[in-house]
Amino acid sequence: MPMPLPRIVVSTTFTVVLVALVTVGLVACSDDVVGNNDGTRHTANQGGDDCPSGQQWNPVAEACVPSGGTQEDSGLGADDAGGTTEDTGGGPGGGGPCENLECQQVDCPGTQTTSITGVVHIPSGELPLPDVTVYVPNTPVEPIIDGATCVPCGDELSAVPLVLDETNVHGHFQINDAPVGEDIPLVVEVGKWRRQITVDIQECQQNAIDPELTRLPRNQEEGDLPKMAVTTGGWDALECLIKKIGVDRSEFTTEDGDGRVHLFAGHGGSNRFSDSLNNGASFTTAWDWWDELDNLLEYDIVLHSCEGSANADDKSDDARNALYNFTLAGGRVFLSHWHNIWLQGGPQPFRSVANWDSGAGSLSDPATGFIDSSFDKGQLLHQWMSLYSSAPAGQFPIREPRATVGSINADRAQQWVWAQPDPIPFFPTPDEVVQYFSFNTPLEAEPENQCGRVVFSDIHVSPDESSAPENPFPDESCTAVGLSPQEKALVFMLFDLSRCIVPDGKK
Repeated sequence: MPMPLPRIVVSTTFTVVLVALVTVGLVACSDDVVGNNDGTRHTANQGGDDCPSGQQWNPVAEACVPSGGTQEDSGLGADDAGGTTEDTGGGPGGGGPCENLECQQVDCPGTQTTSITGVVHIPSGELPLPDVTVYVPNTPVEPIIDGATCVPCGDELSAVPLVLDETNVHGHFQINDAPVGEDIPLVVEVGKWRRQITVDIQECQQNAIDPELTRLPRNQEEGDLPKMAVTTGGWDALECLIKKIGVDRSEFTTEDGDGRVHLFAGHGGSNRFSDSLNNGASFTTAWDWWDELDNLLEYDIVLHSCEGSANADDKSDDARNALYNFTLAGGRVFLSHWHNIWLQGGPQPFRSVANWDSGAGSLSDPATGFIDSSFDKGQLLHQWMSLYSSAPAGQFPIREPRATVGSINADRAQQWVWAQPDPIPFFPTPDEVVQYFSFNTPLEAEPENQCGRVVFSDIHVSPDESSAPENPFPDESCTAVGLSPQEKALVFMLFDLSRCIVPDGKK
């Protein structure tokens, strides 16, 4: 397995020189230099003990390459080095010939740096988004391949970054030591959402980018979107949520169209387009589609809207096995209430993630959702929702909650949101009822070998929408305005669902 690219988070308080990961023949220092959150540096020797004297291991090239020096190694400060990387020979501080945009990095006086700053929003521009990678590529940007793929973290970026940052809870990024010049490429990427722009960068100053340029793409003209399959249902309308986050209506088609969101008719849900879209075409019924694994493998993400009951007869053993195998291949799945049948009645590994108990308790409507902040991603969701919801920190109101999940297997799944059930006289009441949980697949694999992901919601995510056969999509079904708190929580999890797979205890 290729050694992963290190994840580098740049402090906005300190100046950090990011050393690019480069291919064979590019400059490399005697150890891999990685930026810490506090702006300091540490070294991480990746297999260098096996390299001949004077060389070091390059994790991108998977080979030993000649080692070079940094300013720290050589004792040269920025004032001593002076000039551009082309002048000094191989990036700020020298050490070998530079390549591509590395040759346009410059040394700035004192503590100054050339930086690129901005904010990444969801496609609609309504919400800033954390954990998005923004980078200047130093190699050609490769095309994104559609369909379920098993790509470990570190290999998920579509080019080798020269310098990069990840957005914080405010969606803000700051890339230091950026190359200087006109039409510098900048890539905004999270999973298979990707936008590429070019910007003019002035040396030794902060270069702020218009947030309209760095939001995620609304359509294929603006950039890349994951290929999604959404089944409709009479009790939820996940198709409307995808529209609400800003995906253009032109991207919604049948499976024969070239849009990025394909709609299939589930029980009780919309079954055709409005006359103003795709000539009012009808959707293929979900049970005529999900029996075949090959049908699922064409997609990156599959989302199933609640149908109002399990409708188990329409979810055959072939269909349940197909969904399971889709996740093993790296597919991502979101299941709304009543689609627990795929887990509860699916292959044995799926059955092990939770206990399904109709006696889980009774919930008020609305109920108060509590965010589990005992793990890193939960802490991030807690902070993010506190910024963009008027509810008390760590809480949000939940419309139409359900109590299907008795408990989860904490060794295999991660709780994200829970609610406090109402007491029932003369019956024991559980302490909490799980509302959102997730797990990675294959369940039996070590975390570094997992590449599929499932999110289950015991909530009707979009209860204000009217998905029904008599309400074609989107003009008659998607009528609510704005994102509700429970929809915002799902927006966070939807983009997390898109990212490369890391254990939930890590960011």
